[in-house]
Amino acid sequence: MAERITGHTELIGLMAYPIRHSSSPAMQNEAFAKLGLDYAYLAFEVDNDSLEDAIKGLRALKMKGSNVSMPNKTVVHKYLDKLSPAAEMCGAVNTIVNEDGVLTGHITDGIGYMEALKDNHIDVIGKKMTIVGAGGAATAIEIQAALDGVKEMSIFNVKDKFWGNAEETVRKINENTECRAALYDLADLELLKKEIAGSYLFANATGMGMKPLEGKTYIPDKSFLRPDLIVTDVVYFPRETALLKMAKEVGCKTMNGLGMMLFQGSAAFELWTGQPMPIEYMKEILDIKYE
Repeated sequence: MAERITGHTELIGLMAYPIRHSSSPAMQNEAFAKLGLDYAYLAFEVDNDSLEDAIKGLRALKMKGSNVSMPNKTVVHKYLDKLSPAAEMCGAVNTIVNEDGVLTGHITDGIGYMEALKDNHIDVIGKKMTIVGAGGAATAIEIQAALDGVKEMSIFNVKDKFWGNAEETVRKINENTECRAALYDLADLELLKKEIAGSYLFANATGMGMKPLEGKTYIPDKSFLRPDLIVTDVVYFPRETALLKMAKEVGCKTMNGLGMMLFQGSAAFELWTGQPMPIEYMKEILDIKYE
């Protein structure tokens, strides 16, 4: 790294909290080095309270851009100049691009998730999925899955501050795509069990299972799962969440969040640099192996 940093090195950030566990800095910096690009990517612990100041800092320092993760994805748009059509539809941003002082928010989470499924030989197109979550990443996945051709989607969420966002997501999906979407209260476990039973794929698109919620899952027991069900988790640290451990014990094909992290990062990488990320090389570096 010391040999790469020069007076011309451009800075790209990652703003989230917690964030010290993230694999994104290693991934992005390895890709920059592999292609000989003069960029450096650093993680910054930023929450909603410090986000506005952090974005002002991005402008003042003329940073090339930044990734944004929980809990900032659904609020950072307030401090940006423009949004991509996908980010506007999702109501969330995970990538900021600084073009001569104009900050544009993009969302690459949904693309990353769907590309990871394809890379793992999982074909959810034309099928039904059940998904938990209504935050930034969940919304991006839900909208992208619907746009890509998922036939039916059951969305579950607790009745929290994101419930209204989930209702809006369902409306957008039903009005703008061929997918049939419905929203249910996550407290109704019998209904959750029923919807999973009729699904090809079940996805956790929340932070459940990562610090400080390690060892926890929304699925009460193994009776909710079956061997031919695909189970995915957006969490990648730990690599095997309580949900994925339970699913493996049942015999399900599983996928953690590393693939999604790689492919959403690849899309962001291209937005910043104009060049594609060396995917196969990065899969080796990150030790991404599908089971």
